Amino acid sequence: MNKTININLAGTFFHIDEDAYAKLQRYIEAIKRSFSTTQGRDEIISDIEARISELFSEKMQHDRQVISIKEVEEVITIMGQPEDYLVDEDIFEDAPPRAHRQKTATKQLYRDIDDKFIGGVCSGLGHYLSIDPVWIRLAFILFAVLTGFGFIAYILFWILVPEANTTARKLAMKGEPVNISNIEKKIKESFDDVSEKVKNVDYEKMGKKVKSSSRTFFDTIGNIIMFFFKVIGKFIGVILLITGAATLIGLFIGMFTVGFADIIHIPGVDFVDVFNTSGMPIWLISLLVFFAIGIPFFFLFYLGLKILVTNLKSIGSIAKFSLLGLWIISIIVILMAGVRQASEYAFEETVTSEEELVWSLNDTIIIKMNEENTYEDRYYRNSDFDMIRDENGNEKIWSKDVDLNIRHATDTDFVIKVRKEAHGSSYDIAKKRASGIEYEYATRDNTILLNTYLTTPVKNKFRDQEVDTDIYVPTGAIVKLDTSVSSHIGRGTKNDQNYYRSGVAGHIWKMGEDGELKCLDCPSKHKENTQGQENQTIKNDTLPNKDQETVRI
Repeated sequence: MNKTININLAGTFFHIDEDAYAKLQRYIEAIKRSFSTTQGRDEIISDIEARISELFSEKMQHDRQVISIKEVEEVITIMGQPEDYLVDEDIFEDAPPRAHRQKTATKQLYRDIDDKFIGGVCSGLGHYLSIDPVWIRLAFILFAVLTGFGFIAYILFWILVPEANTTARKLAMKGEPVNISNIEKKIKESFDDVSEKVKNVDYEKMGKKVKSSSRTFFDTIGNIIMFFFKVIGKFIGVILLITGAATLIGLFIGMFTVGFADIIHIPGVDFVDVFNTSGMPIWLISLLVFFAIGIPFFFLFYLGLKILVTNLKSIGSIAKFSLLGLWIISIIVILMAGVRQASEYAFEETVTSEEELVWSLNDTIIIKMNEENTYEDRYYRNSDFDMIRDENGNEKIWSKDVDLNIRHATDTDFVIKVRKEAHGSSYDIAKKRASGIEYEYATRDNTILLNTYLTTPVKNKFRDQEVDTDIYVPTGAIVKLDTSVSSHIGRGTKNDQNYYRSGVAGHIWKMGEDGELKCLDCPSKHKENTQGQENQTIKNDTLPNKDQETVRI
């Protein structure tokens, strides 16, 4: 069992075990001794520590991970031993330099702020692509002039590509290994450049320049543009953060509510279950939906958080790929359940029953809905779809999908046809569901009472069950449609007033020879607006006067 130590390396905190700390400390002390007489010693040591800190951060999987001696040895292998890079002239002036192997490094894209006109984008791309920056600048200018895309692309590169503001980044930008030797070389070159500039500087001219302006025009413009883009970026980050968090919270509440309610069988969840034919429990479906929608919004939330918090730690590759795999599995399972659900509506079948009604043409037939026993104590009283229990306590599906059509009879008989329709994954299943629809009507004297609803056992599930009642009326017969049928009139009812469905209710009609209902008590303004042919048809009919109509009713 080893003790752990908290260290601060280049501004970053790490947990490191005692043995690893001792080895790292000896290594850094050896580096300091190697550069004890070197110009820019402090800068070299600082950059080396910053590079070691970066390497440790890359190897960290989570914040609480402890750096072991293995990680320290791997970093030392990358950085090299300090004795490999001793300046040879400091020891033996005539001795040949010691050969050592260096690993080739992959170039990384950074903005070169040491060779820039605006933001260093073209110079950075030149290093990355091994192309003279002049050609890249010309390409940006050409695309900016011709299409405007060059300007947009430059701004995007300026925002998204980090600048090479450290020695390690400058080396990585040029594809040089970031080790002790190259860090030393780069810093010494910087010192030599500064010394040369100090020797050759025109102090009088420089003083005037400093007094007139401490920044170039492009630096000022660039800083202003970057400020606005940073503000916009932070604003986008806030929006992403809020959107992701709100969605995740809503999904979690929905999943917990529906899933928990299904597990303990809270009343009302069965209402959802009548639509489900996938065979999966509701709690599992809610969990899959949570993963399928929640994981993308989690990454959206994480992106917003990363925009706002610059030093936010990565969640790690294992977590990312695990979430990606879970998301893919959830999508596949949901698609399979969706295909199975859709297949339940692939076929439609109808079951028809027919009854002939013996009535006289001299009678006025009254058609109304039976508003008794409409199950007012059901779950959702204002809904057209619900779950009920019958007098025997059996749970059933209740629906108001009942339509009524008044059609023209081909002979002198009144006929009532009831068509029951349902869907299924095959014709046989659809027909069985249609046969399972329960619907009743009654006749009393010259009145037809139709149920306002249909029912079917819960085992049949909801598959667009509906009932269409067609009443065939002979030519010349008179029909009164009660106002209770207004919400059930179907499109098959034709009338001479051009009333749309519900408008037919509450009036007295006579069946014409052309199969169209002729209104006997509609306001005169509607009769004046009817077409000439329809008016002529009404005039040819022998209509009773108003007193006679009342008597006949």
